[in-house]
Amino acid sequence: MSRLTITLSEPRYRALKEAAAQRDKTIGQLIDESLDFYGIKSREQAKDLVRRARASSGLSDEQAMALALDAQHATRQAQ
Repeated sequence: MSRLTITLSEPRYRALKEAAAQRDKTIGQLIDESLDFYGIKSREQAKDLVRRARASSGLSDEQAMALALDAQHATRQAQ
């Protein structure tokens, strides 16, 4: 697993630390869950999503990609 250093304001850091404690999670877990919520995926995860959609639906590559992008857009709009 990779490590990342970020700079946050002190109030933002305290709020993040408090939210993690309230949820009995680490700050890293909260950030990882937030990235999932926002639909941030690795290129391989995105390709796998397209492969699975295409295999189960019989769609062409273009149709499967459009479906995956629509699903990602809908997830982001639901926020």
